Amino acid sequence: LPVKKKPRTFYSTEQVEELEKMFQEDHYPDNEKRREIAAAVGVTPQRILVWFQNRRAKWRKLQKLSTKDNRKYPASA
Repeated sequence: LPVKKKPRTFYSTEQVEELEKMFQEDHYPDNEKRREIAAAVGVTPQRILVWFQNRRAKWRKLQKLSTKDNRKYPASA
């Protein structure tokens, strides 16, 4: 039997701003912190877990791109 996927969660601007603020403080919130964030934002802790996983992936990708750019265009002395 095929596995049923959860429906996509859409976040409001306010929710994203709150999540981004929390991400700046801690990239790896523990279980208790995820519950607090979930209560503040109004979604389940599982959705918070997934949001942080996706946000860390995006962050790593941006880090990788910025280091590539720095090697491609080194600062002139």
